[in-house]
Amino acid sequence: MPIFASDILYEMKQITALLFILCLSLMPAEAQINWGKALSGIWKAGQAMTISEEDLAKIVAEEVAYMDKSNKVCSASNAYSKRLTNLVKGIDSAEGLKLNFKVYKTTEANAFACPDGSVRVFSGLMDALSDDELLGVLGHEIGHVALKHSYKAWKEALLRSAASDALGAVSDTWAGLSDSFLGDLGSMVLSASHSKYQETKADDYGYDFLKRHGRDPRAMISLFKKLKSLSKKNDSRYAKLLKAFSSHPDYDQRISHLEERAKAE
Repeated sequence: MPIFASDILYEMKQITALLFILCLSLMPAEAQINWGKALSGIWKAGQAMTISEEDLAKIVAEEVAYMDKSNKVCSASNAYSKRLTNLVKGIDSAEGLKLNFKVYKTTEANAFACPDGSVRVFSGLMDALSDDELLGVLGHEIGHVALKHSYKAWKEALLRSAASDALGAVSDTWAGLSDSFLGDLGSMVLSASHSKYQETKADDYGYDFLKRHGRDPRAMISLFKKLKSLSKKNDSRYAKLLKAFSSHPDYDQRISHLEERAKAE
């Protein structure tokens, strides 16, 4: 018997509803439930599980706009912006996705790319890396988007948001917890980790990204050696960056993998 997309969608929504009912069944009997919000959580979960890349990009764009307003964005005349503009000159798309770049003025070191094509770089990261190393980081982050890893991460963030909405249907403590999650998708995604397979693929994408744009791909190797060195220091400026890059595989494995590529070429 053939399986149709509508059948899969129906089953996914059934599973979501059943899990939600199970969740509510575990709540204290005396809990006051806002059923309107509860049903909203179920609907959001079903939507999140089947959301298209195009619709997700719209949601992401809104979240990025919020983050841009919440951070100090360097003007076009700022030295950091000029450096980034020169570095990414001619890099306006990746796998058909139009890219846009901005710098956040902060001592913190980090960078991220989103499914809507937004790429954001923290000035603290620019202070720590060479041009080629910086472009390697951007290539790695863009790789997560181009390879659809970020799509999955944002979908999972939407599901967590829907789940928190469902929990918010229960008064008092749960409601407070729900409110702390809603509208905070960006933080969920930036704190999420990728699988070993995804990280290796993004490393390779970053390596090829450097080659494709006329840069030394071995900068990916020096990047991970530098991150390994920074990981031994207790410097809060690099905490989020190191957390993002310290997930499996570890630095030594990643360095070895890229050194083998460089040697073979």
